[in-house]
Amino acid sequence: MDSPRTLTTLRAPVDTVFRGVAGTGGVLVLVTMGAVGAFLAVRAGEALAAAGPSFLTEQRWEPDSGTFGIAAVLVGTILIALVAITVAVPLATSMALFISEYAPRRLRATLIALVDLMAAIPSVVYGLWGFFFLQAAITPVARWIAVTLGWIPLFRVDEYDPSDPLATTTIFTSSTFIAGIVVALMITPIVTSIMREVFSQAPIGEREGAFALGATRWGMIRRVVLPYGRGGMIGGTMLGLGRALGETIAVYMIISPVFAIQPFILKNGTSSVSSLIALRYGEASPFGMSALMAAGLALFGLTLVVNFGASAIVARSRSGASS
Repeated sequence: MDSPRTLTTLRAPVDTVFRGVAGTGGVLVLVTMGAVGAFLAVRAGEALAAAGPSFLTEQRWEPDSGTFGIAAVLVGTILIALVAITVAVPLATSMALFISEYAPRRLRATLIALVDLMAAIPSVVYGLWGFFFLQAAITPVARWIAVTLGWIPLFRVDEYDPSDPLATTTIFTSSTFIAGIVVALMITPIVTSIMREVFSQAPIGEREGAFALGATRWGMIRRVVLPYGRGGMIGGTMLGLGRALGETIAVYMIISPVFAIQPFILKNGTSSVSSLIALRYGEASPFGMSALMAAGLALFGLTLVVNFGASAIVARSRSGASS
């Protein structure tokens, strides 16, 4: 009776070396990430044991008096990130589509290089630009939104009276809205690069088939490119969201810290987990340092959830599976 033949794979030495280096790099990344999480958990243990479940519900931050929590800064972090994503995603999608579908071939490489260079600009530069230029330029826009759309709770600013000629506009500075726009410009290059890469992988045959059936360029994009890249668009958006959640210096330079839940994005005053750590790190007592480590652990977990969610969505999409 014939038995099945055993198939073996003979790898070249260079393939074996590459496989080992790649596997070692992947294991080191996981070990490093686990070590960071373990370090934060150990250092945060004292504060978490003292605060208990109120750590997630308390708005004040007074660890030396025994009253502290991240409810206010966590809400501020999420609001800033949502404003950033709301601004960045349409801008990034438009840029990615223009580069991959409309830009002349000779101009395409230059545009790709410029977008990549934008991602390399330090966050402190964005913070300085936002503080000295954008804040003054965007205040009239924030005031117009408050007057026009103030009936929406998110855009309401009760302290501002548009009928008062002496009403100050400083109430619209250092807000969640301004910080979110600055962060949006920081994450736009990252989201653009991911979307552009996915859009460029749309199958040539399907593109040509759409044109052969009489579709316009926009019709081909709407029927072929966008459906193919939907997973990449969602994944890029969530990766940008993960970056926005952890942004520190640019947000710290713009906002006016307020340790209370501030749901009105146009109004002066907000906070974030990362800016809280930057603000209180230098003056923290040993117990206060443990509380800051607990805040960092919460941000670490939130960012991991967002990034792993993005990876899962990209992997399950058609564009992610093909790559």
